[in-house]
Amino acid sequence: MNNAEQTYTQPLGLDVGTSRIVVARADDKKYRYDWQLNAFLTLPYSKLAESLLDRENVFHQVQGSELVVTGNDAQRFAEVFHVETRRPMKNGVLNPDEPHSMAVVRSIIARLIGPATVPKQRVFFSVPAPGDNGEGGLAYHTASIRQVLDELGYEATPIEEGLTVVFGELGSSNFSGIGISCGSGLCNVCLAVLSVPVISYSIPKAGDYIDTQSALVTGDRATRLRVQKEQSFHLNGFSADRVQNALNVYYRDMMSSLADSLQNHIVTSQKLPRIDQSIPLVLGGGSVLPPGFVDNFADVMRAHELPLRLSEIRVSADPLNSTARGALMAALC
Repeated sequence: MNNAEQTYTQPLGLDVGTSRIVVARADDKKYRYDWQLNAFLTLPYSKLAESLLDRENVFHQVQGSELVVTGNDAQRFAEVFHVETRRPMKNGVLNPDEPHSMAVVRSIIARLIGPATVPKQRVFFSVPAPGDNGEGGLAYHTASIRQVLDELGYEATPIEEGLTVVFGELGSSNFSGIGISCGSGLCNVCLAVLSVPVISYSIPKAGDYIDTQSALVTGDRATRLRVQKEQSFHLNGFSADRVQNALNVYYRDMMSSLADSLQNHIVTSQKLPRIDQSIPLVLGGGSVLPPGFVDNFADVMRAHELPLRLSEIRVSADPLNSTARGALMAALC
């Protein structure tokens, strides 16, 4: 942590995402973000290897007979050794199949925010909404992240990820509208009225789904497809490139599933308030970054009839940080 972070005493917003962990701070009415990839890889332990990692200031820890390279450095090492990084989280929660999951997430959070600078410093941290198949380990995940933050001296409050988009993006509409966060593990959806969540849920078709399914049909590695998706993919129809075609197919599948679920949840809701005015729909998260996403999603939504009117469909001006920013805004309220 630098000196500014060590003296920062205001609330924090923390996005604990499947792909990235992001902290947001308010600094002179501006927002400042720090992040690390939520990923790791392991190397056999030796004193020489540990000393080399220390000398190069590589983010790592020793776990028994292994060196666990973590965060942004994990991606760099994965490219060197041509291997996949491992994820401590899956589908928005701690991965039960990864023995290092809790230790990795703890180390990333501690590196990003450090100990609280004042007693009970506030932090709001993102959690996924339940899916249609139940809570899926959500209670354990939430309690575990809260424990990490408690140990660092914070007063920690969970906030569902879709609601963070509402707080971060819908101030001009009195925090009324639909916030959707399309991340790696899940798409989280929240319909809120005056900041009160009315409908909140998640679906498992998101960025990782697109990567893994595209990798299956192209024979490529999911990590390589993720990088290509983030750097050069355009959602603009089919071409002679089979990777582009695969990404197009599964992106459209994700958008169709998202629109179907939104229509179904709103139509079948027993507690939908009367909303006379039209409301905005705003999307955040890394999976909405490809050019052409919002136009294609708007086309998909036009084919679905909702019992409410949408004033606009738009993407956040800063999709990668929208969850952390919304969590910070909630913490500052």
